Amino acid sequence: MRETIYYQRGMPDPIYDENFVLDIVRKHVPGAKSLKSIDEDGGEGRVYVVDNDIVLKVQRPQQLRSSTGLEKEAFFLNQVEKQTDVHSPRVLGYGKEGTLEYLVMTRIHGIKVEYTKLTLNEKNALLAELGKELRKIHTMDQTPFRSSGLFPCDDPPDLKERIKRRYLSAMLKRKEIIGQKKIDEASAFMDKELANIADTDTDSFAALHVNPYICHIFVDEKTHQYSGLIDYGDSYIGHPVFDMWYWSVISRRKLLKSYTLEKPVSPAFRVIFDTVNVISQKISEILQDCIGTGKIN
Repeated sequence: MRETIYYQRGMPDPIYDENFVLDIVRKHVPGAKSLKSIDEDGGEGRVYVVDNDIVLKVQRPQQLRSSTGLEKEAFFLNQVEKQTDVHSPRVLGYGKEGTLEYLVMTRIHGIKVEYTKLTLNEKNALLAELGKELRKIHTMDQTPFRSSGLFPCDDPPDLKERIKRRYLSAMLKRKEIIGQKKIDEASAFMDKELANIADTDTDSFAALHVNPYICHIFVDEKTHQYSGLIDYGDSYIGHPVFDMWYWSVISRRKLLKSYTLEKPVSPAFRVIFDTVNVISQKISEILQDCIGTGKIN
């Protein structure tokens, strides 16, 4: 199972000047004129915006981790462009400049959802579009991804382990408030529910975006209509339910509705989806009960 390990903590984290940035971009876009802005959002990558339509993305050295890669992102984006009409950046160039790895791509215009406030109708419209986009991504031909050697791949038992780890992690961060007794009860509840999932179901496994949530989704700044999805560098091959993970139970159901508009998912997929929602609801109730009322056990 894919793990996330940072292995260059403490490395220098230089911000490159305009001439250096333009020298790289012009290798792939000869007419590039000027650096407009720099955006990093504190994440693994730093983005240099050139001429408003071009992005140079580099990985910040101290944030380099085993699960993220620009080569992997370039590969994924090229497959998205080749196989779908999903709204994502288009790769203009990928390479290395000394020890610097970089990706040059088109820019998705608009504003990140996390920086705006959507009405309920706008959010529902966004979920409808995102569900359709995710289905296109997940139903691409997986042969190129599996043969590339770039994408870690979950084994069937990893699915249940990943679900349990994620929920336990959320609870363990609040262990002093929740108490070990509640954590043990939640763990036993998860074991019971996860037993409904067969270890042999891998038919739905696909290359995942991993975090198609408000930090990676763009909408038009004025109309709030969906404009695109960015940041595929954390991808691995696993179950599509993890591309719905960060949304609430209600939002996941809305995603699944548009996800299945043209073709239903398998019964095994529904079991996994429903199991995750049952567990999610239970953990949310425990957290709300303990944290909201100040209970310790």
